[in-house]
Amino acid sequence: MTAEKTKLTGAPRRVTTLSALFVCGFLGLFFVDAQLFAAAVDRSFGWSAQYFGLFWQLLMVANFAVALFVATRPYARARLGDRDSPEFPAFQWIAMVLCTLLAGGGVFWAAAEPVAHFVSVPPLFSHITSGTAEAVPFALAQSFLHWGFLAWSILGSLTAVVLMRLHYDHGLPLAPRTLLYPLLGEKGVRGPVGDVADVVSILAVFAGTVGPIGFLGLQISYGLSDLYGTADTTTIQLVTIAGLMLIYLTSAVSGMHRGIQILSRANLILGGALLLFLLLAGPTWFIFESFLSGLFSHLQWFGEQALHRGEAGWFDDPGWLAYWTIFFWGWFIGYGPMMAIFIARISRGRSAREIIVLMSVVAPILTMAWFSILGGTGLGLEIAEPGTITQPFEGFNLPAVLLAITQAMPLNAVISFLFLVLTALFVATTGDSMTYSLSVVSAGHDNPPRSLRIFWGVTLGITAMVLVGGPEGGVGKLQNFIVVTAVPVSLLLLPSLWGVFPLLRRAE
Repeated sequence: MTAEKTKLTGAPRRVTTLSALFVCGFLGLFFVDAQLFAAAVDRSFGWSAQYFGLFWQLLMVANFAVALFVATRPYARARLGDRDSPEFPAFQWIAMVLCTLLAGGGVFWAAAEPVAHFVSVPPLFSHITSGTAEAVPFALAQSFLHWGFLAWSILGSLTAVVLMRLHYDHGLPLAPRTLLYPLLGEKGVRGPVGDVADVVSILAVFAGTVGPIGFLGLQISYGLSDLYGTADTTTIQLVTIAGLMLIYLTSAVSGMHRGIQILSRANLILGGALLLFLLLAGPTWFIFESFLSGLFSHLQWFGEQALHRGEAGWFDDPGWLAYWTIFFWGWFIGYGPMMAIFIARISRGRSAREIIVLMSVVAPILTMAWFSILGGTGLGLEIAEPGTITQPFEGFNLPAVLLAITQAMPLNAVISFLFLVLTALFVATTGDSMTYSLSVVSAGHDNPPRSLRIFWGVTLGITAMVLVGGPEGGVGKLQNFIVVTAVPVSLLLLPSLWGVFPLLRRAE
């Protein structure tokens, strides 16, 4: 197989055009009839969660299990990406992976989700009393499920390895369609099914990226209003999104060896300093104890958590699961192919074992520690003085949790502001990496021109601004739409479960 043989004449242009038309139609419906728009998204979300929820749960577990098994095989030592040594040093490689995939969730959800599960324990742990010290390890354990081993593994372990072998060694496109090769061969990559695979993957990551960009504008506007008494207005939200767009566009245009590295390094330095401050200034012993007890509970209940259905059968309404676990699974699955493109690009010269261990073991454990420090600080403050965190959280006010935590700390004004900056940097890093991945698919090769990076970067930002400035609720509905797009994308991820074995054996 040669690169010339698998050249996809016209496909990138078709895919880009179809994706752009769909986004325009999506926004058009939003403005023409916002109620119809919301009803259509809600109905599609419910259908996807009901009929694909269990399949996604099984897929997440299977992907993680196969990835760990592959990492133990002798052929997992082979270096991938047509290089004998890594393109990026270890620290920079890990920084880019962590900061890109954590995104806004690394701050927003790390603070809010443990508190949400503390206030109302998940159904699996209904024997635990909510709002008590007894609920702490189980609140963290549920957060660890959503942001731990299974989540990280689906975002670029097996799929990144498969893409690296097929692109760099076999000349196939660095695009979602290439994941079809183990199932459909070259015909599946070159034909209309391949176009559909690229389009749905673009739409999924587009929805999943515009959502955090839009929510960042809402969160910073809320934060400034709460901290400094400014008006929580649409103007501030739009200015925030415009500033964020300028940051990630500048980074994306500067190239893989400059912008994304600077952003990820700044993320790690600022994030590490803030977490160290919380660890020392907050309830230090409680945080350590909570991390260990939460991790133990997570491992002890891992199987039940991963496959928990409650009273829901194959096609019953999943209830609580739909708005927590299945929502997150749909979100991460939707991101999967495009994230795998980015991971494949920055992992050249790494072995399959290195990629899988980082994505499926190291990064999840670091994320759990992150959640334990930020979310655990909130839980510790709440237990020491009830109402400190839960009162601002009342009414499921998720953005209020982070500010409630930071304002309870020494130097609260400075710390609160720096956490808002950190959230912006995280989202900017994701905006940069996803701008690159979208541009790669549009260009048909892994060195897309600046014009395409500008096009996709501006499109992401403008879409977020349109949704924030339009009828209320548009950003949330678009983010829910990623669960709908995850239906076809989840089928796209299946072939990697068996296709990775022959590809790596031939690389030995």
